[in-house]
Amino acid sequence: MQNDQIDIEALKNNKDFLANLTLFEEEMREEKSIAKAYQLLDTLLLVSEDEEKINEIFSFILGEAFEMLAEKLSNQEGFDLSKSEELFTARAIYEHAIERYSENDLKGAKELFEILYHMADDARLKEAMLVHAVCVMQGKDFDTFIAQIADTSRYDETERLAYFILYFQIEIKAFLGEQEAFVAQVHNDLKVFDEEKES
Repeated sequence: MQNDQIDIEALKNNKDFLANLTLFEEEMREEKSIAKAYQLLDTLLLVSEDEEKINEIFSFILGEAFEMLAEKLSNQEGFDLSKSEELFTARAIYEHAIERYSENDLKGAKELFEILYHMADDARLKEAMLVHAVCVMQGKDFDTFIAQIADTSRYDETERLAYFILYFQIEIKAFLGEQEAFVAQVHNDLKVFDEEKES
């Protein structure tokens, strides 16, 4: 652990490393790359105490993610989560939804979980987003959701979808079956997108 500390301290003062970070940020902005922005963010959280810069990268991520989301919705496309940029876009929207949920903005959180359910091309993620949306609709607050519904002990950082809560303490199919009215409401809320597809 001590060696890691020394390395990080050394990096903070390494001119080449800092110059490379600046180049990487320029690349990220030029390419409008959310994946690169997350890489940069991870590095900055280790080597920088510049909160303004960290917040700036967060804002970039969110701005680009919602721009891509708007584009996808207007083209009636979903997310292809095998593509790095689209996976990181979904991650940014999910993290924003979780933030909304933790701040008790239930309407905002529900809408974002529903959109992710609608747009994900992965069955497990779709099902997980449905659980999130139903819990919000039940009026469960964020702390209750984390303590009683989510199973955060099964987090696996090597998994492609590690950024999303996919494991639960409940039996998912039974839970969704019992909450049929809320599930129907989610489908009803999303009808607008299906109608756009048909027109």
